Amino acid sequence: MTSLFLNIIGTEWFIIVLAALFLVFGANQLPTLSKKIGIVIGEYNKTKQNVQEKITDISNPNIKIQGPIKNNRQKLEIIAKSLDIDYIDKTNEELQKLISTKINEND
Repeated sequence: MTSLFLNIIGTEWFIIVLAALFLVFGANQLPTLSKKIGIVIGEYNKTKQNVQEKITDISNPNIKIQGPIKNNRQKLEIIAKSLDIDYIDKTNEELQKLISTKINEND
């Protein structure tokens, strides 16, 4: 019995599943059921694509660092650029305050 069961592949399974669906839901319910399944699959694919885009955005930030950071000022300027903070003519202490304020606003 199991050897016969294991030899059923591909198209045969499709026919068996289709016959079972006819028996369970009837011929009148199958178009409605298939439409609902199509909507669910479409929503799943949209959500999957949105999640993949967000992961790509997070893993590829717009911060471009050229070589190692040499000093604290350079680090502060890079962080300020990434947060859209004007860092020109500001002291390190002012930049640190602006950066911490901006980060706390985003939380």
